[in-house]
Amino acid sequence: MAELEREAGPTRRVLERVPEGRDDWKPHEKSMPLGYLATLVARLPTWATMTIKQDELDLNPPGGSGYTPPAVHSRAELLAAFDTGVTEAREALASTTDDYLLTPWRLLVAGKVVLEQPRHVVLRDSVFNHLAHHRGQLTVYLRLLGAPVPAIYGPSADERPF
Repeated sequence: MAELEREAGPTRRVLERVPEGRDDWKPHEKSMPLGYLATLVARLPTWATMTIKQDELDLNPPGGSGYTPPAVHSRAELLAAFDTGVTEAREALASTTDDYLLTPWRLLVAGKVVLEQPRHVVLRDSVFNHLAHHRGQLTVYLRLLGAPVPAIYGPSADERPF
């Protein structure tokens, strides 16, 4: 819970700076488009809920459609998706126990296990560390687009709150 609370504020401040109307922009041909990356960052808190409430996720289930996060198209939708995800993650974390977080969670692709770890490890590595990683990518996009980069773990060139 403490990790979620520490990361929620800085992540929301980054999402507040995402320029609108630039969803298809990307800094390099191999990079994710801005809209996809911003949506990924906004929706990552829902993975905490999924890790607690589901035993597994198949990103491309045999005979079914793969996991596709709901698209968001405006800053307001990004922030609403993020706020909802954080609220749901808080509720899921509050409802679980340390013993339950020791039980395994699995990620599958086309029915094959690609990751199986205790839920607490999945929360740390695949949710919170993953969030920090993609949030960092998003701050680079902000810089390249001329948007102010908020302070996260310390001052930025645009903010010196300390």
